Amino acid sequence: MRASAATIWQTVHAERRRLAADLAGLRDDQWRLPSLCPGWDVHDVLAHLVSTARTGRVSFVRDLLMARMDFDRANENGIARHKSQDPRATLQALKKAADLTRTPPVNLATRLVEAVVHGEDIRRPLGIAGRYPEPAIVQALGYQLRTPVSFGGGRERAAGLRLIDRSTGAAWGEGDAVEADGIDLLLAVSGRRVDQERLVGAGASRLASTTPGAPTTGSGAQR
Repeated sequence: MRASAATIWQTVHAERRRLAADLAGLRDDQWRLPSLCPGWDVHDVLAHLVSTARTGRVSFVRDLLMARMDFDRANENGIARHKSQDPRATLQALKKAADLTRTPPVNLATRLVEAVVHGEDIRRPLGIAGRYPEPAIVQALGYQLRTPVSFGGGRERAAGLRLIDRSTGAAWGEGDAVEADGIDLLLAVSGRRVDQERLVGAGASRLASTTPGAPTTGSGAQR
């Protein structure tokens, strides 16, 4: 069952606040650690989250036009606008934007993808354990599996595989089985490197091999 818009926003707002709390005590060098998102460090991903939190339908179209319809360039421009010289100022900006309900003209499930995947982009390199509501992970994963890679999803990465969430028993697709925690399936499908030992089954090595350096989350509006 898909969550209502109100439930999605409650989850997104809570995840923004939780991430801000997790990052409150970072050392200066930790902000420069490479994230799971190829080419971005921890501070870059934080600035991206501020940018997407503040991006509505009109500003999304404006930013895309300014980037000459290049989603990656639009993302980089957003980071440049919202990345303060002091990472703590960027963190404060996320706190201020945490309860906004702005969104590009895309499926609202992309907000869950943003919150969860980018949360792990930041947390895993820092050794911070992330805990996300299982319904949010399931809905985000279902969306990514329906969406082509060219639009920020991961449909092609899971082609010919049956993904099984060992936490909930939910399953998607047909083919060689891959069983893992839902969060690891979501990350792999979204183009993140996941340690192969987290994935079990005949299709595990194939899913793991598709992930490094690939495009990432949500309907072309996000990296």
